[in-house]
Amino acid sequence: MTTGQRGRPRSFDRDTALEKALRAFWEHGYETTSIADLTRAMGIAAPSLYAAFGDKRTLFEEVVEVYVRRYGGFIGRALTEEPTARDAVGRVLREAAVEYTEPGRPPGCLVINAAVNAAPASAEVAGALRAMREENVRAFASRIRTGVAAGELPEDTDALALARFATSVMQGMSQQARDGAGREELEAVAATAMRAWPEGPGGTP
Repeated sequence: MTTGQRGRPRSFDRDTALEKALRAFWEHGYETTSIADLTRAMGIAAPSLYAAFGDKRTLFEEVVEVYVRRYGGFIGRALTEEPTARDAVGRVLREAAVEYTEPGRPPGCLVINAAVNAAPASAEVAGALRAMREENVRAFASRIRTGVAAGELPEDTDALALARFATSVMQGMSQQARDGAGREELEAVAATAMRAWPEGPGGTP
């Protein structure tokens, strides 16, 4: 006699499973995280994964959206809330030092590191992440241009070059975190980078 439950799909909390997938991709990257790795991490069978999230790429796209909202929001907040471009960029780098080394989470930034070694078959995934990183450059540059217009920075400041400098430091901090650098070490990197910030008119920092 059967119980009538055989063949029913396994029930699970979708948000919890999604967070576990996020951590797997964050730790191991897109290319090397297999469906078997994901089902093991998420605690669900492959048919349930496909039914709830689609294929690996679709799942990853949702993971990135969650990551940006849950863990990457510090960038936009700093660029919006701080009164000067210098304060905004300095805060981003200081907070990156904290975020990239937070205990209990994979080190570094998923958007920066997840598809560094993507195979040609994953070129669209890598391209989407690259576009997100470029969007950060544009956001930094926009904030810097606002600072130039406000007289915080010299009129001849190359906003795009300064934005690429700042985001390059941030990306390097992510890799350093993955290589084992701690919060204090990355905070020192952030402070050193900000010493290269251009002086304002009249020699003001």
